[in-house]
Amino acid sequence: MQSAPDTSGATLDSVPEKGEQYHENGSVLVKGPDADADAAADVPVAVRQPDEDIIPDGGLLAWLQVAGSWLLFFNSWGIINSFGVYQTYYEQEMFSHLSPDTISWIGSTQSMLILLVGVIAGPLYDMGMFRPLVISGSVMIVLGFMFTSLCTAYWQIMLSQAALIGVGTGFLYIPSLALLPRYFTTKRALATGIVTAGSSLGGTIYPIVFQQLQPRIGFGWATRVIGFISLATCTFAICVLRPRGKPSTRRSLVDMKAFTEPPYIMYCCAIFCSYFGYFGPIFYLQPYALSHGLKGGMVALYLVAILNAASIPGRIVPSYFAGKIGPINTMLCAATACGIVTLCWIAVKGTAGSVVFALAWGFSSGGIISMPAVILASLTEDMSRFGTRMGMSSFFNSIASLCGAPIAGAILKGTGSYLGVQLFCGFAILGTSAFLVTLRLYRTGWRVLAKI
Repeated sequence: MQSAPDTSGATLDSVPEKGEQYHENGSVLVKGPDADADAAADVPVAVRQPDEDIIPDGGLLAWLQVAGSWLLFFNSWGIINSFGVYQTYYEQEMFSHLSPDTISWIGSTQSMLILLVGVIAGPLYDMGMFRPLVISGSVMIVLGFMFTSLCTAYWQIMLSQAALIGVGTGFLYIPSLALLPRYFTTKRALATGIVTAGSSLGGTIYPIVFQQLQPRIGFGWATRVIGFISLATCTFAICVLRPRGKPSTRRSLVDMKAFTEPPYIMYCCAIFCSYFGYFGPIFYLQPYALSHGLKGGMVALYLVAILNAASIPGRIVPSYFAGKIGPINTMLCAATACGIVTLCWIAVKGTAGSVVFALAWGFSSGGIISMPAVILASLTEDMSRFGTRMGMSSFFNSIASLCGAPIAGAILKGTGSYLGVQLFCGFAILGTSAFLVTLRLYRTGWRVLAKI
C-alpha cells in the first residue's frame, strides 16, 4: 500500500494510516477496507469509486462544514467550559450554603452527559440521523438555558442546566467531529483544530456575557441572553451542515472488534486520564485565585474567559504540527506540557501569577481537546464505524468527567487545601502521556523520529 508523499519537508518517518490510498499526485484519498485492492489496479481510483467515496480535502462546501461544526463546538464544549463562572456565582450568591463539591456536580454532570450521550449519538450518526441529532440537541440547549433562568432551587438547576443542557450538548458533540473525516484528509488535523477552537471562544464569550449582564439585568435575563445566542448560532449551523457517506441501516451501539485492537484500548485509556484531570483547573481556578492573594475581584471573575481565550491558539497550533509530526506525537507533547503546567499551579500566588497560569494552562491544554478525534481517525480502518467508536470512547470519558471535578472538590473539602486538587489533576493528565507513549511504542517500536 502506497503512502502519501510528504510535502512538508519533514524528516520524520511516516507511519501510514489504515485503509488509506492516495492518487499518484497525492490530491485525493479514499478511505475504506478496499483501498489496497484499488491500489493494485491500473484503473484510477476516482473512476472506480462512487463520488461519495472521494474525499474533497477542501472547497467551499468542505469549509462550510468546518464553520458549522465550529458553531456546534461553540455551543457544546463552549458551554461546558463556561461553567466555572456559574460555579463562582453559585458559591457566592445563589447556593452559598452548599459546599463547592456539591455545586461542582452540576458542571460534572454536564461534562459527563456530553460524553455519555455519545454512546447513542455515534451509532445514530452512522445510521444517517445527523439532522435529527443536531436539531434536537439545539432545542434542548436553548430550552435548558430558558428553564435555568427561572430556577431558584438546586434540584431545579440539576434538571435544567446539568441534565437538559448536558444531553443537548451530547447530541451536538459527536456529529460535529464525525463529519470532518468525510471531507478532509491531509487537512484533517487543521480542520479539526479549527472546529475544536470553537469551544474555546464559546468558553470565552459566554462567561464575559454572564459577568457583564448579571449585575445589570440579573441572573435570569443574563442566562436567557446566552440561550438566545445559542439559538442563533445553532440555527446557522443546521442550515449549512451536510453529512456525506452512505448511512448504515443497522448499527450496534458497541463495535466489539475495537476491544480486540490494542491501539484502540490504549487510546481510550489515554483520553480517560485526560478527562479525569481536565476539569479541575476550569472549575476551581477562580475560587483558588480569590483565596490566594488575587487583588481585584473582577480579574478573578474573568480568569475562565482568559483561560479559554488562550486555548484558541492552543488548539489550532497543535493541529498544524500534527501534519508535520503526526497526531499521536503532537498530543503526547501537549499532554506532557499540560501536566507540568498543572503541577506548577501549586506555586501560583497573586494576580500576575493567576493570569499567567490561566494563559499557560489554556494554551497547553488545547491539544488535549483537538487531537483525540484525529488520532482515532488514524486508528480506524472502516470510517463507517468512526462515530460508533467515538461514542464508545465517550462512554468511558463520561465516567472520568463525572468523577474528576467532584473528587477534586472532595479533596478540597477534606483537606482544606488546594494542594491535593493540584496534584490530583496534574498526575491524571500526565497519565495521558504515559498511555500515549505506550501507544506510540506499540505502533512504531523505538523509532524516535517516526511520524505517527
